[in-house]
Amino acid sequence: MESQIECIVRIASSDDHKYATGITDEMAYSAVKRGTGIPARTPEYTMKKMDEGLAVIAVNPQNGEWVGFCCLEVWDHEKYVANSGLIISPEYRGLGISREIKMRLFEISRNKFPHAKIFSLSASPAVIHVNEELGYKAIPYAALMKDRWFVKGCHSWVNFTEMMHHGHAGLNYIAMVFDPATEAVEPVFSNIGQYFRNKIKSSGKKKETEVPLKKLGIPYG
Repeated sequence: MESQIECIVRIASSDDHKYATGITDEMAYSAVKRGTGIPARTPEYTMKKMDEGLAVIAVNPQNGEWVGFCCLEVWDHEKYVANSGLIISPEYRGLGISREIKMRLFEISRNKFPHAKIFSLSASPAVIHVNEELGYKAIPYAALMKDRWFVKGCHSWVNFTEMMHHGHAGLNYIAMVFDPATEAVEPVFSNIGQYFRNKIKSSGKKKETEVPLKKLGIPYG
């Protein structure tokens, strides 16, 4: 699928504080609509992630609108990290932008926390599909709850253990983990587009919904 929108996907910074309220408002609306039970994040929470370099934002340079956002939760001991708060502005959905955001956040995770396991808890088929392409593996809840490093040290906005214990509104959450200790991890490319193309090539899967990387501000090698 090809997007006609020339988006830029990049690491968020304090210059992006102006988008925080709009992002959190859309997160809250989406959570209520989908019945996730996730408490509403605050603009201050989003701005803190931007300041820490633990967030990715997509922006339309033609009109200055935010297009998408996601951030990283880090356990105190840094043995686990997790993607959190993935949101795409309604008018930009269905263009494959969430994939590019997750790719860039995966790059941040691997660069900043190379030894950490990367956790994902999602009921979205699209998110699960991208996770699989990046090397995540589905894992039973029981196995995670036996991992003391997962249970301890997480003070994220989302209570992952509570969601796994009780679920919400019948949503079929799938827990997935990327484990650098067991995966045949390729070098982390500064060009994340090249990294992802290599992952796709090795898995033999087509990039059916990928927005052209060049159009998303991700340079080709």
